[in-house]
Amino acid sequence: MHSTTPVFKIIPTTQKYDWGKVGRHSKVAQFAELSRVPNFTLDESAPYGELWMGTHPSGPSRVFASGEILSEHLQKHPDLLSQGVIKKFNASNGNLPFLFKVLSIEKALSIQTHPDKKTAEVLHANQPHIYKDPNHKPEMAIAITPFRALCGFLPLLQISIYLRTTPEFSALIPQTIVESFITLVGLPDANASGPAEKAALKTVFEAVMTAEEHHFKAQLAALVQRYESGGARGMEGENQTVVDLVLQLNRQFPGDIGVFCAFLLNDVSLKPGNAIFLGAGEPHAYVSGDIMECMANSDNVIRAGLTPKLRDIPNLVSGLTYISAPPSKHVVYPESFKGAEGLSTLYDPPIPEFSVVHVQVPHGEEEKHEPVAGPSITVVTGGQGRLHWGSGEDWEELAVSLGDVLFIAADTEVKFSGAEEANFELYRAFVEA
Repeated sequence: MHSTTPVFKIIPTTQKYDWGKVGRHSKVAQFAELSRVPNFTLDESAPYGELWMGTHPSGPSRVFASGEILSEHLQKHPDLLSQGVIKKFNASNGNLPFLFKVLSIEKALSIQTHPDKKTAEVLHANQPHIYKDPNHKPEMAIAITPFRALCGFLPLLQISIYLRTTPEFSALIPQTIVESFITLVGLPDANASGPAEKAALKTVFEAVMTAEEHHFKAQLAALVQRYESGGARGMEGENQTVVDLVLQLNRQFPGDIGVFCAFLLNDVSLKPGNAIFLGAGEPHAYVSGDIMECMANSDNVIRAGLTPKLRDIPNLVSGLTYISAPPSKHVVYPESFKGAEGLSTLYDPPIPEFSVVHVQVPHGEEEKHEPVAGPSITVVTGGQGRLHWGSGEDWEELAVSLGDVLFIAADTEVKFSGAEEANFELYRAFVEA
């Protein structure tokens, strides 16, 4: 038996970031207002970027009924986590292994990467005011509205074509490096994951990111002028999205070196329900849209462009994997969720800290989830319904609606039932030992 109720509402943390959607246009603000987050007053002129659901000290959730910090409550009631999760993830302090978020993106986030665990430990030890914890931050994004992102390096051949056909881009890189890269990539036995190819890609990327400011600003101004006058050519002209992306990023961050990442990173557009995963050392930047995001419990970000925040180009350049691949490498394909009855879709990335289930219950229907061997956090993203928990004939229930966030203890069987008048939609992040 649990020493406290196994299902309870929690209070998420809202984060205002420059790039967030403004006022009620932001799902973050909508959810916070509708779920009656204490002391939350919606400011129609403020950008709301993220809703945090978890135990990270930079934005900890609280128990709705008592106001107690969630990690402190879990530390007092370890059975809510399970001994298996506590042992596997060193969670005796009540910290969940994952951090669950809603993001509402109006303008691009920074060109960034996240460190692996070893690097995170070093960065945190040396610069704790910048790198807030010693953990890695692999992350998954699931689109809840049309979503655009830059993720991972383009295939090498595409980068080499841009180097040959976009003079403003190639002008940032010493000509010997450009010629060497194009020659290497053109060899019949070129291997995108080979050490020589990775080294060549690193040399190109580092040259771009460390270009002299006066030089890259002049080249970017020339590129923008050419695109605005309809002068795109070659692959640029065939791929109008790269032209649109350059112009959009330059409007948001005029004269920023990060705009040139349009020629280095995959440009991906996701429909609602599509998902991508980014492991440690993979460069990315979210461009627009609303997503559910889940990650290991960390806030470590190494930035290099498209941001007013601190840029740490040396650590970003040294920490990347330099794996080039089509966008499909990053896609997480949904699958059915064990023991559910067909209304739940599982997104299961290749790391142990988290998985996410998307549940869609038509009005008047019900979906059951068998017990999970670890804790979970659920957020209602559509409609309203009831959450039931228990076993046999001994069940409890709670009415929930759009924006509500709930904690579900390990080893708890739950059912989600849709209200008669509305469909019921939610996302559930969980971890298993």
